[in-house]
Amino acid sequence: MLALALLLISVDATVLDVAVPAISAHLAPTTPQLLWIIDVYSFVLAGLLVTMGVVGDRIGRRRLLLLGAAGFGLASVLAAWSVGPDMLIAARALQGVAGATLMPATLGLIRAMFTDPRQRTTAIAVWSAMAGGGAALGPLLGGWLLQHFWWGSVFLVDLPVMATLIVLGPLLLPESKDPRPGRFDVISAGLSMSTLAPIVYAVKEIAAQGVTLLPLLVALVGVLAGVLFVRRQRRAADPMLDLRLFARPRFRTAVLTNVRGGDRARCRGARQRGDGGVPARAGSVRRAARG
Repeated sequence: MLALALLLISVDATVLDVAVPAISAHLAPTTPQLLWIIDVYSFVLAGLLVTMGVVGDRIGRRRLLLLGAAGFGLASVLAAWSVGPDMLIAARALQGVAGATLMPATLGLIRAMFTDPRQRTTAIAVWSAMAGGGAALGPLLGGWLLQHFWWGSVFLVDLPVMATLIVLGPLLLPESKDPRPGRFDVISAGLSMSTLAPIVYAVKEIAAQGVTLLPLLVALVGVLAGVLFVRRQRRAADPMLDLRLFARPRFRTAVLTNVRGGDRARCRGARQRGDGGVPARAGSVRRAARG
């Protein structure tokens, strides 16, 4: 159940890969609006990951998970039935906020539920595999849905899993929180967002447009904020983030997979047109390219 929730977070990062032409035809967004539709989910998700993990430590990871599942489902419904570009941008941003609660909550619950080191390693490996698998599945699933339903259907695949999580989560998942969370470090929260969001933006821009001055400057801002964040965490009595987690390759892979979704977003329309405009076939090609 926890792994499926993470799978959907990754699916939503790439599911729009083949839906952009249909969304453009029905909602007629401007070019800046279309870029925000594509990118705002990953920006918000990346920027809030660390902060939401700290919130889960304080209010309880199961509670955060259930709140995130409800928010993700609501945002998915709003996205599916958006009547204009601005509404879809707002819905995608809400999905990013909810997704940022789900990823640290699921990992925190796994660490609390599996106390045996071998079982915990296996569980985290499955968790990480779901992150990568969802990124690969998104374009293929989106292509299949567009062959049979309208463009909003790419968002509704989230609802059954989120509904199951809301119903069964309180019965099957134990509550888990930090008994001594320490004070909430507002400066560290700001630095974490100032690190992740600019770097994700720069990676997306360079992947889509090549190396130019603007993404390099934005990346530099993110790197500088990251240096300040790391220095603050190392000196803090109660750090917001345990930096030792990033020494684990599987954890790094899962985090990077979740925040990079759609790094070649601006090439989607051309790729689909080059494949004859067939969404399902384009999704298959996209998945093969990822592999």
